[in-house]
Parts: sequence; structure tokens; C-alpha cells
Amino acid sequence: MGLSADQLRISLDAIAAIEPAMAAALARVGYPEPRIRERGYATLLRTIVGQQVSVAAAQSIWNKLEAALGDLTDPATVAAADIETLRGLGLSRQKASYALSLADEVASGRLDLENLPADDEEAIAQLVHVKGIGRWSAEIYLLFAEGRTDIWPAGDLAVQIEIGRIMGHDDRPGEKAVRDLAEAWRPHRGAAAILAWHHYKTDMDVI
Repeated sequence: MGLSADQLRISLDAIAAIEPAMAAALARVGYPEPRIRERGYATLLRTIVGQQVSVAAAQSIWNKLEAALGDLTDPATVAAADIETLRGLGLSRQKASYALSLADEVASGRLDLENLPADDEEAIAQLVHVKGIGRWSAEIYLLFAEGRTDIWPAGDLAVQIEIGRIMGHDDRPGEKAVRDLAEAWRPHRGAAAILAWHHYKTDMDVI
């Protein structure tokens, strides 16, 4: 499961103690709510279903898949379908191939979501081996579903925008710059990302 409220508070207090700009941001917008997802196959399947569509559209497709196929927490359910069946239930051809790839990787045991490597980069490497799961999706999964404390999705646009804003940059820093900025925040960078998203969503009138 993801980082708890207590874990977020401890990590953000640790960052605030060494970075005045982050301390000021925390004072402005307060502690973020936890972002928690279930560990396992269904969460990654939802990630694929939800790519490039609204939350409502993704839920509608999920409901159709569930009604037609059955238990979507079992990879064998999707693995038994074919691309045309999945397309008929609302997935694009590309997403259908991604869903089948994920189901096959998990059902075969090649991807064991209960025993991913403890090393974050090794875990990311296993996840991105699945078609349709890129680095960002892998990082979000490890942060929200496994609660890994030092995941740092520096390629996320909102993280770049808000870290730049918080740290007083005139322009949005790129991925490398954002990675460099956060080096001193190890091993608490996951909480920093959640604060950045919280800061991004908060009305800028308070800042």
C-alpha cells in the first residue's frame, strides 16, 4: 500500500528541515492526503485502461470488461480473451495488446507483483518490460501501491512545474534538473512528489 499520512508527515518534516523552500510550501498548502492503490495486477490493468481517457470513460470501459469477462483481478480472465473481444468492450487495439501482454506476464509468473525487487530501479525495469507500462506508470505504481519512499517521478510535468515554482525557478526545470534538485531529499523523495502534486492542485491564490 502507499505512503500513510504518518509516513508523509515524517518524510516531509525531514525534507522541510533541510530545505527552506519546501518548508515554506508545506506551510502554504499543508500536508497532502495519502495516495494509496491496491498492490497487484488489477491496479496495473486499470492504469492501461485509463491511459489518455477521462476517469469516467475509464470506469465505463472497466465496467464493460468486468460485466463481459468476469473477475478482472485474475489475469487469466483477460488472458483468455482476444484483441477483437477486448476492442468490442471499449479498448483500442493498442490497449488491448497491452492488456494481453500484462495478463500474460503475470499469469506466466514472469512478472511477480508480490515479489518485485527491493531495488527501485530493478523493480521499474521489470514493470516496463510489460508493453504499455512506461517509466512513469511504473513509478506511480511503486509509489501508490507499494509505498516505496524514495520513488521520484522527475519526468512528470506537474512535478517539474511545482518543484520549479517552489524552488523559485523562472522556467520549468527539465527532468535532469529536477532529479538533481531532489538528491538531497533522499530517501524521502516520494513524499516530495506527493507534495508537489498537492501544491499543483491547490488554489494559487493562497500562494
